[in-house]
Amino acid sequence: MIAPILLGVGSGVTTTIGGFVALRVTDRRHLVLGAAGGVVLGVVAFDLLPEAFDGSHAKVAGVPATMLLFVAGFLTIHTAEKAFELHRGSVVHYARPRDNARRFGLLAGGALVGHSFLDGLGIGLSFSAGSAVATVVAIAVLAHDFADGFNTFTLTAMYGNSRGRALTLLVADALAPIAGAAVGSVIFVSSGTVALLLAYFAGFLLYIATSKILPEAHANHPSWGTLAATVLGVVFMGIVISVVN
Repeated sequence: MIAPILLGVGSGVTTTIGGFVALRVTDRRHLVLGAAGGVVLGVVAFDLLPEAFDGSHAKVAGVPATMLLFVAGFLTIHTAEKAFELHRGSVVHYARPRDNARRFGLLAGGALVGHSFLDGLGIGLSFSAGSAVATVVAIAVLAHDFADGFNTFTLTAMYGNSRGRALTLLVADALAPIAGAAVGSVIFVSSGTVALLLAYFAGFLLYIATSKILPEAHANHPSWGTLAATVLGVVFMGIVISVVN
């Protein structure tokens, strides 16, 4: 049980580093958001969805269950946004950001915390499949947790939450993989269940990237630099996933 928890701690440290990098580059906010959007897209396309399809082959009325959960995740955050009655414009245009916008930011950050918990859960569960599998899983998790921490801080602060709240979500995101590793080392969760949860979070994060992060990145800086940052974010995650797999 000690080994997966230690790896969970390593994941938490990597997450924290990513968050503090985001904290230090606020003067290039549009580039940060562009890169964050690209990284999230890369996580969804190269990490979450492939893992979901590999882990579950269940179908409902002929439709892959992973795609149903993927759409459910997308619609969940879309419905939540409408329930919070967010203004359709850019949230940074508010002189005093509305409480609803702040809640949405916390919800978005919370989704990444949930994702990090599943990362840790994957570390814990992988040890039951042997040390070789556990090593591969751990490398994959550590490789993209930097991006998780980066995005958690960026998303929470983006919607008008204070730096203190953003740091609180970052701490939660850093602790989540440790908790997940501890849980995964003592309980059994089928790979199919984990796959469906990954598909759900993939839909959640895709909505955040395409309807929130990227439009916000281009709102005041519709530049080629922002677009390049997005492309580099996608390429970065593609390289990371290809290297660890």
